Amino acid sequence: MSTIPARAVTFDFGQTLAELDHAMLSRRLAERGVVVAAEVLAAHTVPAWVAYNDAVRAGLGGHPWRVLMDTLLAAAGVGEGRAALVEWLWQEQPRANLWRKPIDGMIDVVRDLRARGVPVAVVSNSEGRLAELIDEMGWTGEFDAVADSGRLGIEKPDRAIFAWAAACIDTPLEACVHIGDAWAADFVGAREAGMRAVLFRGVHSMPAGDARGTGDDVAVCDDAPTLRAALRRWSLPL
Repeated sequence: MSTIPARAVTFDFGQTLAELDHAMLSRRLAERGVVVAAEVLAAHTVPAWVAYNDAVRAGLGGHPWRVLMDTLLAAAGVGEGRAALVEWLWQEQPRANLWRKPIDGMIDVVRDLRARGVPVAVVSNSEGRLAELIDEMGWTGEFDAVADSGRLGIEKPDRAIFAWAAACIDTPLEACVHIGDAWAADFVGAREAGMRAVLFRGVHSMPAGDARGTGDDVAVCDDAPTLRAALRRWSLPL
C-alpha cells in the first residue's frame, strides 16, 4: 500500500457521476424517425461499454465514443442508416450531451468530501464542453478542477491528463484516489500513473484474471455507499 496518505479524489464523469440518459437518447433518435424504447437501450448498455473498453485497450485514440454508440444501437436493433445516425449524435453531443442523468448519491459524495476539505477534480474523456454540462446540471462550483480531454488534447489512460488534474489541486498523484468505470481508461490508467484506483460499476469491463484488480491500493465499488466505505479505508473523511 502507498505510504503517502490519500488526500484528494478525482472522478471520471460519464458512468461515474452521471450516466447515459436512455430516455433522452430515445427522444433524440425519434427526432430522426428511429423508434427505440429507453428500456431497450438500457438493456444493451453493458456490451457497448465492453466494446468501448476493448477499443481503448487496443489503442484506438480519439475517445472511441462512436464505437460505444454504434455497438449500443446495433444491439438495440438499429440497422439501416446507423452510421449516419451515430455521426449525427456525435456532432450533437457537445450541444446536447447524453451523459446527464445523475447517479444516485454520487454528487453527495463529492459535496461531503469538499465540505471536509478534500480537493476534488473531474478527469474525463469528453468532448470539450464538460464544464458547460456541469453548469447545465446545476453542479457549478462543485469541483476544484475539470480535466476535459476535448479541451486539453490528452486522453485517459495517458498519465498526463491525471497529472494535469493533480497539479490543479496541488496534490501529488500518489496522494490521489481516482474513481471511474472504465477498466482501461480509468482503472489501469490511474494505477499506471501511481494513483490509488476505484473501479466503479465497471466489473463487466475487467479482463478475467488481471491481477491489477487486487491489492491495498485498489477497490471495486457498485454504488455510493460502497464507495464511501472504500474511501474511509484510505482515511479520507466521510
